[in-house]
Amino acid sequence: MKQLVKSLMIAAAVSLSAGTTLAANAQDNTNAKSLEELMQLVEKNRVSSRQLSAEREAEFTAARADKQALLNQAKQQLADEEARGKRLQNQFSENEITLANKEQELENAKGTLGEMFGVVRGAATETIGRIATSIVSAQYPGREDVLESLSEAKELPTLPELEELWMALLTEMIQSGKVVNFTTDVYQLDGGAESKEVTRVGVFNLLQQNGEYLTYNDTTEQVQPLGRQPEGYIVSQNSEFTGTGEGYEGLYLDPSRGQILGLLTQKATLEERYHQGGTVGYVITVVLIIGLLIAVYKLVTLTAVGGKMRSQLKNIDNPSDKNPLGRVLKVYHANKNSDAENLELKLDEAILKETPKIESGINVVKIFAAIAPLLGLLGTVVGMIGTFQSITLFGTGDPKIMAGDISMALVTTAMGLIAAIPLILAHSFVAGRSKSIVHILDEQAAGIVAAHSEKE
Repeated sequence: MKQLVKSLMIAAAVSLSAGTTLAANAQDNTNAKSLEELMQLVEKNRVSSRQLSAEREAEFTAARADKQALLNQAKQQLADEEARGKRLQNQFSENEITLANKEQELENAKGTLGEMFGVVRGAATETIGRIATSIVSAQYPGREDVLESLSEAKELPTLPELEELWMALLTEMIQSGKVVNFTTDVYQLDGGAESKEVTRVGVFNLLQQNGEYLTYNDTTEQVQPLGRQPEGYIVSQNSEFTGTGEGYEGLYLDPSRGQILGLLTQKATLEERYHQGGTVGYVITVVLIIGLLIAVYKLVTLTAVGGKMRSQLKNIDNPSDKNPLGRVLKVYHANKNSDAENLELKLDEAILKETPKIESGINVVKIFAAIAPLLGLLGTVVGMIGTFQSITLFGTGDPKIMAGDISMALVTTAMGLIAAIPLILAHSFVAGRSKSIVHILDEQAAGIVAAHSEKE
């Protein structure tokens, strides 16, 4: 009996673990009071489990049938698409053959027109580049827009398009020989714009009324002033040309259509050249200024002394202390009773006292004249040292890196020579003036001694 009960309990446990539904029913009927009721419950649950399994199997079978139908449908679609792909491939091949035949027919139909088409496209492309950069476009903007479609076209040009190309070339030729005044917006370098009257000289240059040059920027299609104007005499001559209402007047023309003027803006001015000399150049300038100031001062003072001595020569009997000759004559008057030898010594002594005052500062000018080229040589050495340092660091690939030091080397040499030449000339003038004064003193002293000797 106990074994039977144990088997029934095991069977009930297995049945309860079969599904959530059986577990729920078993939980709801845990109040069975006898083995018979428990047996009935187990039997009832077995029937429910079978029904549930049958329903699930039926659902799975139905779903499997649906999946098979979907699979069959997908296979049919794949077959249809493969057939369509083969059909399109065949159609593509046929179209390629047809297209090649049509292209051949087109080439045969064009005949010699194909060569003309190539010539027209090439001429249009070349004309666009010429017109876009021409200063005539500053007066007639947008001329190249029509030619762009012609240069990019893939079909034969029409007669109106050929006429546009012909008109563009003809306009450029006609305007190249005209001098025209027109009003346009001139965009200043600071960004502002101002409407001005501009003179166009053919296809070469644009001029303002004051003679200054203008440039045409084909990228922005704007007229702008030249970054740096040429020398004043060129601008002055151009202003006379622009101000002439009739007749003929000369002007300076750039035949390269602005390229020379563009290079002119990169040319260093005298001020920039001067500053390229650096510290050595500034020292040379100081030496030149000081030397010239000393020379001018000595020239003025010696001229004044020479004038006083010439006045003294007219009145030898009344010597003055305000000039060297007067002081020498006073020594003579103080030693009239001495013999000729002592008088000569006294006069020589007086002249020797006057000579340092007369010649003071002259040797400084001479020294500065000798120092200036030496300073220029120093600047040359410093510049070459900097050049070799640049070569060591950056190589010789870019000459602009070495240009600054080379400029310093050459500019300081030139500055040294420029300073030395006027200093040497100034020293020569001042030294000559001082020698003439000393010569007058010697001459008068010798005359006094000779006259005194005759009296003895």
